[in-house]
Amino acid sequence: MSSDLHSLADVDRLIHEPSRSTILAILAVVESADFLYLQRETGLTKGNLSVHLSKLEEAGYIKIEKTYRGKIPLTLCRITGEGSKAFITYRNQLKQFVENTKE
Repeated sequence: MSSDLHSLADVDRLIHEPSRSTILAILAVVESADFLYLQRETGLTKGNLSVHLSKLEEAGYIKIEKTYRGKIPLTLCRITGEGSKAFITYRNQLKQFVENTKE
């Protein structure tokens, strides 16, 4: 059982935070998502979402592009190749942990 718990301790702590794993889960299935869409889907405040996006961008897991739609500012987010690999690894680790701890 202790090796099962150890496998959970090895997960990527940056992704393991629920808001960030939710953001990556969304970005993993779309080409890109704008800030307001992510805010609506995650239920986060603008400030909280900004902080989580910044941390994911600093880690190289997402790319943030600030542009305009007409004259309206538009922030687009997309998962990077590195982010996609990290998220797949994270999901596999969680699956393995759940499998190993089944009754």
